[in-house]
This record gives sequence, C-alpha cells and structure tokens, in this order.
Amino acid sequence: MGAIGGEELINWEKMQEMGNGKEEKIMVLVRLRPLSENEITRNEVADWECINPTTILYRNSLQEQSGLPTAYSFDRVFRGDCATREVYEEGTKDIALSVVGGINSTIFAYGQTSSGKTYTMNGITEYAVADIYDYIQRHEERAFVLKFSAVEIYNEVVRDLLSTDNAPLRLLDDPEINLHLESLSSLDVALNDENHSFGLGRTPLIPKVLLLLVIVPLNCDIASLKP
Repeated sequence: MGAIGGEELINWEKMQEMGNGKEEKIMVLVRLRPLSENEITRNEVADWECINPTTILYRNSLQEQSGLPTAYSFDRVFRGDCATREVYEEGTKDIALSVVGGINSTIFAYGQTSSGKTYTMNGITEYAVADIYDYIQRHEERAFVLKFSAVEIYNEVVRDLLSTDNAPLRLLDDPEINLHLESLSSLDVALNDENHSFGLGRTPLIPKVLLLLVIVPLNCDIASLKP
C-alpha cells in the first residue's frame, strides 16, 4: 500500500493550518459489506443500500410494515464495492495525520462478526503509518519519537499483547495524563524502517481476531530542532 504523494501531503498541511480552530467531534462512518460468494450463490439480496454519500436505506418488508424509519444518516457512508483506500482518504486520513500535529485521535471499527472490521482496519492502519512516515521524513526540522503498543479487550478484561505476562491491566485516571493503562509496554519504532513494519514479525502478537477488540496505540512525541 502506497503513501500519499508529496503534493497531496502539502495540500493536507495547508488545510490543517487553515482549520486549526475547528471544533473537536466524533465522526461516524459506515462501510457496507458486499455479499459473499456463498450469499451470491444462494441468490440472497443485500438488505442495506447506500443511496447517497451520507445515507443508507434498509430494504426489508417487515421494517417498512412496522412504521420504523428505513433511512439512516451518518457523517459518511461507503458502498460495499468501494476500496479501503477510498475509506481512508475520505473518512479517516485527517484523523490519522492529526497526531503529527500533537492532537490525540482514535480510529476504531465496530460491528458484528464477519462484517469486515479487521479487513478495513488493516488497510487503514497501513495507509496511516505510511503517511505518518512520509510526514516525518518531510519535516527534518522536528524530532519525532514513535512508540507502538498493542492491547486486547476481551470479556471486559484488558491485556498487553506485547508482554509475556498475561495479567490484566488496570485503567487509571491521572490528573496530568488523563486515562491510561498501568504498566502498558511499548516498542520504539525505527523511523528508518522503510517497510513500516514496527517489527511485528518478531513480536508474539496473539493470532486471534474473532471476538476480540485489539487496540494499536501509536504514540508520537514531537520536538522542534530549531534553536
């Protein structure tokens, strides 16, 4: 997966400078899952349809007879045949790149099993990391420190996937750093890693994805190198 081009990155930086006063908010994006091969073989029909960039329609006779609403609006809606690149560019890129400006941001996927959460987040994570690396390489006047962590939430228990200790982590509230996980381990990310791998191939991440919520925090500390 490639990173954004130099001209695109410059345009993004200009937009960020113009929009520094924007209000913080939560955005809700919806990506429809296309029918699987088995569903197509069984001649099944999708219940949901994207009728415009912000609205989905539920096509179900029982729903229509009940008198309940059939159309739902969100900040952005993506069709089932759209590419993950489109979801990233139009829905999450600004959120991902805001971390290099010192703003805390979070992107997560929510949905039922086999709805495409892992598929979508894998692509978004790769695009975001590539763009963050590009930004860092373009700003040699600033020093960046990246740290990588991986957390699993399962049955309301939080565990550190980078630690051999299977003990659950405690969520603490500190007046200076706000909510944080006690004793959460992290890996320093090599900024000269052209593959943007974070060393994951050498990390004993738990190979489970079903019924798990896996959070991958990427901390970015920034300092100016100008005198």
